[in-house]
Amino acid sequence: MDGVLEIMSPSHAHEVYKTQIARFLVLFCWERNIPLVAYGSKTFRKEKHKKDRGLEPDECYCRGADRDVPDVALEVVVTRGAIDKLEIYRELGVREVWIFESGAFRVLALKDAMYKEIASSEVFPEIDLPRIAHYALEPDQLAAVEAFRDEMRKP
Repeated sequence: MDGVLEIMSPSHAHEVYKTQIARFLVLFCWERNIPLVAYGSKTFRKEKHKKDRGLEPDECYCRGADRDVPDVALEVVVTRGAIDKLEIYRELGVREVWIFESGAFRVLALKDAMYKEIASSEVFPEIDLPRIAHYALEPDQLAAVEAFRDEMRKP
């Protein structure tokens, strides 16, 4: 939607889930020695749309190296907004969008200039997103992070 500015105040649940998911991804990459560049919720704009079109993912990452566009954007959906973020992500060339909604992930991969749902991440094929979803829903954040870490360290 060109010419539309959407201002949202993130809910408590939104911030808890996005922060926990970010912790789990960073912890996973540290434990597996996977180079990760985290951008947080940096604003991204396509050069031709610099003045009127951009977005801020809830969290976003590149695997291996710092690049202008993230490999993965995370969107935590608690309530729906009016702007079609997928269209903007497509224009930017973000390889995957992970949507966390109702306690589960959907992974959308950019293929043939369109997003298509895939079973698991191609950017981070070794990550178990259903396990991260399980731990993200745990009410005790510290216990959840420790349990996730311990599970990863088991031989």
